[in-house]
Amino acid sequence: MLALDVWDALKWVGLLAGIAIAVLVVQMIHLSAVFAWGDARTRGLAYYGATPARRAGFKKALRVHGVLLFPILRFLGKTSRFKFENATFVEGGVPGPRGTCSPESFAKALEYQPRPDDVFVATQMKCGTTWMQHLVYEIALRGQGDLVATGRTLYSVSPWLEALKSVSIDEAAVVGDARPCRVIKTHLPASACPMSGSAKYVYVARHPVSCFASCVDFVATNVGTFAPPLDVTEKWFCSDELMWWGTWPAHVQSWWDAAAAGDNVLFVFFEDMKRDLAGVAERVAAFLDIAPLSAKEMEQVVSKCSFGYMKEHGTAFEMHPPHILQTDAELFVSGSTERHKDVPDAVRERVGHWCRDQLEGHAFPLAKMYPDVC
Repeated sequence: MLALDVWDALKWVGLLAGIAIAVLVVQMIHLSAVFAWGDARTRGLAYYGATPARRAGFKKALRVHGVLLFPILRFLGKTSRFKFENATFVEGGVPGPRGTCSPESFAKALEYQPRPDDVFVATQMKCGTTWMQHLVYEIALRGQGDLVATGRTLYSVSPWLEALKSVSIDEAAVVGDARPCRVIKTHLPASACPMSGSAKYVYVARHPVSCFASCVDFVATNVGTFAPPLDVTEKWFCSDELMWWGTWPAHVQSWWDAAAAGDNVLFVFFEDMKRDLAGVAERVAAFLDIAPLSAKEMEQVVSKCSFGYMKEHGTAFEMHPPHILQTDAELFVSGSTERHKDVPDAVRERVGHWCRDQLEGHAFPLAKMYPDVC
């Protein structure tokens, strides 16, 4: 009798184990299908060119899939972590993020021949790219940009040169009358960015540890429970082989040198945009050979490019299309110039020390702009 009880118990255990494995397999297939479906629905203009209602519907569908896939996502989140090595490729000597970009999209960007009406907004990631894109867009339209009023998105009119998920460079709108231009985003360092004496380039630099803090938030937001520990993200940020688009010191130095070498590169600091956005807007307008904006036009530009306005209308300025792990990413975490203070002291000191070492003997004015790092 005891033997039969044991045998019955084993059969039940086997049955339950079989059911669990079957559920796991079905969930994995479902998850893979959702990833593929989501990727197809966010390439090119499939997401950013859709109406607000369709974008909202896509997010709603993702949330439903998220609920259905909660068991496998929770299981994977407990047993695995995001690995930068698996999420990174290298093309033309520049590391890039898989999914958002590809070796093919990088190769195409590196071969692009700029047009005279091109205005490139360049930054290392998380240094105010979307903010400057919108500022250039509004300046070109003299404060009359209608993205919010029409329900359109910034990435439906402003292409991201090396990425897969925005309007393509060939379909990009030419905006403005007095100085018609295409506003093109790129994170490429100046050493890899397609350069032309007839195009214009606006580069934005940000405090290196604030950039790091924002990168930490970006990774955590996009991979959720798969987020790696802080020390892993720190190693990635300081890695020549893994840091997407190159390390912060190499990036800012390349663009600082480019600005010194030609008058078609304007170097701007994120912190100056926070302190005096109107003053930066005046510099950008003059750099783009746009007639000075009237007081009313400048008021419109500053209002539409303010942190509050862009946060309130965040769906027009989403920096990354939604996916199964992230459906409602914040545009900015705080919009602060002092994000570096949110980083643990030891990490802040290590990253700062590393930046000092990397830029020693170079022309970039690290000590002047970010004395706390030095």
